[in-house]
Amino acid sequence: MSDQTTPRGFETRAVHAGQAPDPTTGAVIPPVHFSTTYAQDGIGGLREGYEYGRSGNPTRTALESQLAAIEGGAHALSFASGLAAEDALLRAVLRPGDEVLLGSDVYGGTYRLLARVLAPWGVGLRIVDMSDLTAVEAALNERPARIVWVETPSNPLLRITDIAGLARLGHAAGALVVVDNTFASPALQQPLALGADVVVHSTTKYLGGHSDVVGGALVLNDDAVHEQAKFLQFAVGAVSGPLDAWLTTRGIKTLAVRMQRHSENAQAIAEFLDAHDKVARVYYPGLPAHPGHELAAVQMSRFGGIVSVELADAAAARKLAESTRLFTLAESLGGVESLMNYPDAMTHASVRGTELAVPEQLVRLSVGIESVADLIADLDAALTGL
Repeated sequence: MSDQTTPRGFETRAVHAGQAPDPTTGAVIPPVHFSTTYAQDGIGGLREGYEYGRSGNPTRTALESQLAAIEGGAHALSFASGLAAEDALLRAVLRPGDEVLLGSDVYGGTYRLLARVLAPWGVGLRIVDMSDLTAVEAALNERPARIVWVETPSNPLLRITDIAGLARLGHAAGALVVVDNTFASPALQQPLALGADVVVHSTTKYLGGHSDVVGGALVLNDDAVHEQAKFLQFAVGAVSGPLDAWLTTRGIKTLAVRMQRHSENAQAIAEFLDAHDKVARVYYPGLPAHPGHELAAVQMSRFGGIVSVELADAAAARKLAESTRLFTLAESLGGVESLMNYPDAMTHASVRGTELAVPEQLVRLSVGIESVADLIADLDAALTGL
């Protein structure tokens, strides 16, 4: 029998990392620690390092251990939202005059944070198609960037970037390479193992998995960057609360089986939509015609649960988004239920009029774990009504 230090399978780490039974009662599920303050054994005599809820909480510590384990990182930090995690990382690393090289297809909130919050403080921003490594290399040769930031698969066009190739280019230029792994989740993709420096998550999405908790996370190996980001986690205070941390931990335990079902359903739906005469284009890396299909097949273990679709025009896209019955029109993604999103006016409204603008004829599907026959029937009925 292997000992406790032996690396274990992903599913085992997701269930057991940071989740030792309670030593007092033997409870298999560790208790949720709601206390905001902790008794000290004399001044400065902290028990296990805990003094105040903002600086540390045992439930949050357990989640951070779990996050580090499933991403294969040395450190993890849990935040109150994905944007709080991004903000802490960016302010830990950047100084006025530094630049971020950002992917041309990213979550609108990330762009908004950089362009409208950090840019007035002297942070530069350049946009490039990260799936085109030649373009990335040219941009880095033009002038250096402190951070290279990519989503892969990207939001919402599902572009696939070669993480290992991007890491080589970024490191050669002295940049920190950050991968937003929210769409794939660590169940399908491991950016740190491919050379990335930091992984960012909106844990609200697949990690939580049930549309009932908002959170964010950073996972990384660099001790210095970890200490800087941890200081900001404490000093600024955007920490995840104990119940939020516990809900995220619970979600992670079923991540592997959920991602399998999300991916299987999304593949079937992508194939159905690709053959439908009311659909102009389908974006899904599991389709052989997708430009990133071969890379995704190597870099990811499955193709994920997000499918984006272009209709004939904006009017058709809006009507489809408002016509489904099982697919709920809503923000966000990654829950067990299927969601329909019209990015131009919803998740990506903040990038309208910029080079990151999303096509007006596009809808994004977050495919849930329901019966795929029911989901296809729902889409077919809505498409027939266009």
